[in-house]
Amino acid sequence: MNRTEVLKRIRENVDILSTSGNEYTAPQRETSPSVASLEEAMRLLRLVVFPGFFGAKQEAEASSIQYYAGVYLEKIYDLLQEQICNGLYFETGKCPNAREQASRMAIEFIGRIPHIKHLLSTDVRAILDGDPAAKSVSEVIFSYPATLAILYQRAAHELLLIGVPIIPRIITEAAHSKTGIDIHPGADIGEYFAIDHGTGVVVGETAVIGSHVRLYQGVTLGAKKYMLDENGQPINLPRHPVIEDHVTIYSNTSVLGRITIGRNSVIGGNVWLTRSIPPGSKILQGSIVEHKQPVRPSGPLQDLHTDFGGGI
Repeated sequence: MNRTEVLKRIRENVDILSTSGNEYTAPQRETSPSVASLEEAMRLLRLVVFPGFFGAKQEAEASSIQYYAGVYLEKIYDLLQEQICNGLYFETGKCPNAREQASRMAIEFIGRIPHIKHLLSTDVRAILDGDPAAKSVSEVIFSYPATLAILYQRAAHELLLIGVPIIPRIITEAAHSKTGIDIHPGADIGEYFAIDHGTGVVVGETAVIGSHVRLYQGVTLGAKKYMLDENGQPINLPRHPVIEDHVTIYSNTSVLGRITIGRNSVIGGNVWLTRSIPPGSKILQGSIVEHKQPVRPSGPLQDLHTDFGGGI
């Protein structure tokens, strides 16, 4: 095929691409948020939360830790102020006081970083205490993907609470791409949160997770269904599980709908759970496999909590 024919075919497709699917073409607006800039902000945040692990060793020395923290916090503010401003334009198309609003939001986030650091310190401890393969705090911080995913989610969650649009979701999706762990920024997560292995974990937007909760790989805290408005659009209502304190959920289990998992419960692997269970429950798919026949509860769900739970 000669060059003239090639260019002719290209032009035909240019015409098609330029005139169809315009609903997926970005409207005219100010600069969109920069994924690269947000990644840099998160890199700097990790340096502040875990000094000395990912930068120069002097960053953790008593004589210089405050200096580096101040330098990095200023850079984080500058990056976030610009990206939040872009996010406000992205969300609304126009925002007359976007820069001032973004400045207030960015500095409010800076004020929440000590709280994020505290939460991350409890998460690292929870991961270490529950994993015999983990040898030290340093190993958990430096090499565990869950630490990165939880850091990103906790930062994104605080930005969401402040009212920042679009940016929180970009941040958690970056963590999803890096780790395979998908936690929506809207999820409300307590202290001492641990994810072991992590690949395939999904936590939905309206999930509520208490303290001392541990999830294993492949766990889904998802929605069972959602409501539509009169125009057929999804309504954003609470639709994900509430996980109370001291709950462990093992691999490849799906907990779906606005149900409550009572405190001190254990849910085994490969369980499909769509009903609330009381505190102290033990739901084990393996028990059903051993019986080889479906087990039908003879009484209310409360009678089931020490027996079998697969497929509930």
